[in-house]
Formats: sequence, C-alpha cells, structure tokens
Amino acid sequence: MATLKERQGTTNEVSHRRIKTNGIWLHIAEQGTGPLVLLLHGFPEIWYSWRHQITFLANHGYHVVAPDLRGYGDSDSPPSPTSYTNMHLVGDIIGLLDHFGELQAFVVGHDWGAVIGWHLSLFRPERVKGLINISVPYYGRNPDAKLAEFLISTFGDGFYISQFQEPGRAERAFARYDCLTVIKKFLLITHTDNLIAPPGMEIIDYLEIPSPLPPWITEMNCRFLLTSFGNLASSELLITTVLWTCENDIGFEINGTRQYVQGSEFRSLVPNLEVVILDGHHFLQEEKHHQVSEEILSFLRKFPAE
Repeated sequence: MATLKERQGTTNEVSHRRIKTNGIWLHIAEQGTGPLVLLLHGFPEIWYSWRHQITFLANHGYHVVAPDLRGYGDSDSPPSPTSYTNMHLVGDIIGLLDHFGELQAFVVGHDWGAVIGWHLSLFRPERVKGLINISVPYYGRNPDAKLAEFLISTFGDGFYISQFQEPGRAERAFARYDCLTVIKKFLLITHTDNLIAPPGMEIIDYLEIPSPLPPWITEMNCRFLLTSFGNLASSELLITTVLWTCENDIGFEINGTRQYVQGSEFRSLVPNLEVVILDGHHFLQEEKHHQVSEEILSFLRKFPAE
C-alpha cells in the first residue's frame, strides 16, 4: 500500500514512478490529491495522451493517475501474447487500486483503454465509481467466435488488426520506417472509414502523414512519444457510464456504430448509460482537450463527496 508521502505527491507538477502490480511493473504519471481518477490510454499511445487532463483534474481536487498500460512505454512488456488478455489488463488496474489503498476509482478510457474500462466494470464493478469511455462502445461477448478470427473474416487481411496477428509481420513492415514516422502514421489518422490497406499492401505503407500537422499536436509532442517507443515492437454493466464517440471517428458511420450506440441493444447491455456524439476525430482528448477536460470534471462532480 502507498505511504502517505507517496499518496500526497504534488499538485504543481506531474510525478513519475513505477509500481508493482499483478506480477509486473507499471509506469504511472501522477498528480494531485483527492478521489482517485484513472486515465487509460489507447493504441499507440502512453500516459502522455492525457497530459492536458492530468493537471486540469488535479487542480480541481482529484488524485489523477495515468499509467502506461502493459506493453507500452516504460511499463513492463511480457514477451508472450497470452499475457495481454482482458483478465491480465483488468488485474493490472485492480493492482493499482490496491496499491493506493482505494476501494473504488473513477475510470476514463480511450480506444484500447476504453476496452479495459468496459471489462473492469464488467468483472469488478464494485471497484468502479463511475466510467467515461471515449470512441469504443461495449459489445457483448460472442461465445461462438474469437474476436481476432471474427475481425479477419469480416474485414480481411488488409485490416490493421488482422495484420497484427501474424508474429513478426508488423515488426518487419514497421522496420522499413524510422520510429517517429511510424508514430505519426498512426497518431495522425483522419480516416473515417476502416483502417484497411489495399490488397497486397501493409497498413503502415498505406497510412499517410498529413502536412502540415493538425493544430492539436506539435512536432515536439510526437518526439516525446518517440522517447517511449524507441524500441517499437455479455453481461450487463451496471456502472454509471458515459460513452463519448465522434462524428469523424474511424468506422463510426460505415460499420453501423452510430446505429448501435444509439440503439436499444447497447443500452440493454449498459443500462445506466449516456451517449454523447461529439464533433471530432479519434484522439479526442488531445484534439478537443479543453472540452474533454471540462466534460470529465462535470461527470465527476455528479458524485457526492465521501
């Protein structure tokens, strides 16, 4: 359990350390005191994607912790793919709560972090005080199909996740570029359709880097990520939940995502749900960081202080 000195930290700056949880070491960025708020990043990011929200929420009375998730940044990266199941990832987050001696936390997830947030709320709902997820809705489990097999059969070999299933394939393709270029190709995506490369092409070759960079990110921001990726390689959820998704997010219109998140099936799986569709792209917490920070704070303030 964290000591009082560790818990207090500083409100004026973000501090960094590594915490042992669930058999591995996770790097965390941390700031502030008060109720615990966990910010879970997506692919291909690290804690830094929440840089705008960390200080904002800390200055409004919250203890904000943004980990590098398992396999990312300065956290441990177990070599076996079997070490990255939802059970492992949820276990990592439970270990963080235990380290801080907290029975519950607010959780905010984006992209892959949203997937973890959904499963954390499903497996251990008693540990989640409230949930905000960005971009990725909750889908009930299909007991008759593995997710990777479903994606390959649905979207084909050109789909980026399909290409990530073959050991070494993405690594060989990425190796044709410097690491900064790889980061930019994924981070600066503005596609609203699915990330599917043409036949015979690798997804990293298909993606392009916009010029100039969009106004929400700088060359310095991209290079900061480079320091961490230099060695690049169906039950109900009863938690009070907000899903934010974006008009221009990847696949939002063409995959039926809009109909799903606004329909009855999604609400039957997540009854205490509010869906908000915003004007933006995939990396919303950076593109619209002022709005996202204010909306998170508004959600947190709906819960009575303990």
